[in-house]
Amino acid sequence: MSAFTRTGALTRLALRLDRVRLPVWVLIIGALPAGTAANYQKLYPTPESLAAVRDVINNPSLVALGGPLFRVSIGGLTAWKIGATAYILAGLMSIFTVIRHSRTEEETGRFELVGATVVGRYAPLSAALATAALANAGIVLVTTLGLLGTRLPAAGSFALGLSIGLTGLTCAATAAATAQLTSSARTANGTAAAVLGVWYLLRAIGDTGPTGLSWISPIGWAMRLRPYAGEQWWVVALFVAWIAVLLGTAYALAARRDIGAGLLAERPAAATASPTLSSPFGLAWRLHRGILLAWVLGMALAGATMGGAAHGISNTGHLSQQLLDLLARMGGRKALADEFLAAICGLAGLTAAAYTVQATMRLRTEENGGRVEPLLATRVGRIRWALSHLVFAVLGTALLLAVFGACAGLSYGAQVHDLGQVGRLTGAALVQLPAAWTLAGLGVALFGLSPRLAALTWAGLIACVMLVELGAILGLSHWVVDASPFAQVPKLPGTAFTGTPLLLLAAVSITFVAAGLAGFRRRDVG
Repeated sequence: MSAFTRTGALTRLALRLDRVRLPVWVLIIGALPAGTAANYQKLYPTPESLAAVRDVINNPSLVALGGPLFRVSIGGLTAWKIGATAYILAGLMSIFTVIRHSRTEEETGRFELVGATVVGRYAPLSAALATAALANAGIVLVTTLGLLGTRLPAAGSFALGLSIGLTGLTCAATAAATAQLTSSARTANGTAAAVLGVWYLLRAIGDTGPTGLSWISPIGWAMRLRPYAGEQWWVVALFVAWIAVLLGTAYALAARRDIGAGLLAERPAAATASPTLSSPFGLAWRLHRGILLAWVLGMALAGATMGGAAHGISNTGHLSQQLLDLLARMGGRKALADEFLAAICGLAGLTAAAYTVQATMRLRTEENGGRVEPLLATRVGRIRWALSHLVFAVLGTALLLAVFGACAGLSYGAQVHDLGQVGRLTGAALVQLPAAWTLAGLGVALFGLSPRLAALTWAGLIACVMLVELGAILGLSHWVVDASPFAQVPKLPGTAFTGTPLLLLAAVSITFVAAGLAGFRRRDVG
């Protein structure tokens, strides 16, 4: 028996388990470029209508968000607009897939049962990687065929699809390595996602400053494959080499650890429990504090980086009416700097909502792990236990947005010599809070009323991202776009503050939470 025995069987099992989840990921990510290209063909039907686009898009602030525009064309504009979003979505899909079919299987004890049969040591990890690889191959195929359907050049269409797929494969290899380091699937997911975030920030800094930084980021490599702008096929070699290094590392680590354990040694526990662990809130704090600290550091770095890029947007000179129309389609314009700051605060809200969902889903994770029943057998009540975790989803999200806004305001204010921007941008970031809370409410409602569907909370977050960031570009009706709670919050700074939508969102969140807690109180645990 080899170390890869029964890899095919486990791959088929993983594909069966993900027979709904993965096709949805593939179709959404793969169809986005074609939808974007089709809508741009309507917006810019002639070469003259595209002539002035480069001046505004190649502004340092917009380059920091989406990357450089290498060629003014429908294809080039499509790659610029959709590229970063597609890279991140494909990366997250790959990370979740690999961790779910490797580290999660060990954490829940299912791999130990499978491993007792005729299964090679590397088979589960190889099956997880094969599943992610097939999903990314599907994205390449759907993206390429969709763009060909819009009559864009074949080479550029394949290059854009390939850049997305290679980014996903790189993230899959990264997740395979992080899965060997820790015994917790949540930590492995968080570590791999943090690496993806660092790649994005390195790319953003490199595209607006030292160009060398872009070349140490796989997201920077994907953009420099240059779809529709004189494709640089040799960049594929960088992906292949880095993926080979990551996979070699993952398999080497897998050979040196025990099943169910990680390479990073867990800190020995104290002989006696801390007094803080005598309450559900103290236990929840112990479980949430590590990931919350990592998120705080990440949001602080992102806020400082994006806030520092905001000053460059105001340096744009005279703008034609075409460019003003373009800015309007990207969210409206009252002042260029304020519009950019409102955009990054909106992105911060969507990003912080990922933590909101993650913290809320801890309820389901604890239940699935069998750790809830022993607690409920004591004097701890169900509602009290649930609220001890929910408070971190609610207040933790507020902390993340406040940190992002403060760091962005400090960075931007230092450039314009106005530290009053700290309070201004902190408030602009915090208005995103009620929208993020609706996802926490949705997660609690699903957890309490239909726990098997709790994971759909992540689908709700993805839907919000798609509607807010791409709804206008895809030509969706405003009624559809407004279905996202993030479309209801005031776009601060730059517009008048309106409190009514925020109160309505808060009321929806409270209703969801109340329904979920009522359902959890009455249903069976486990």
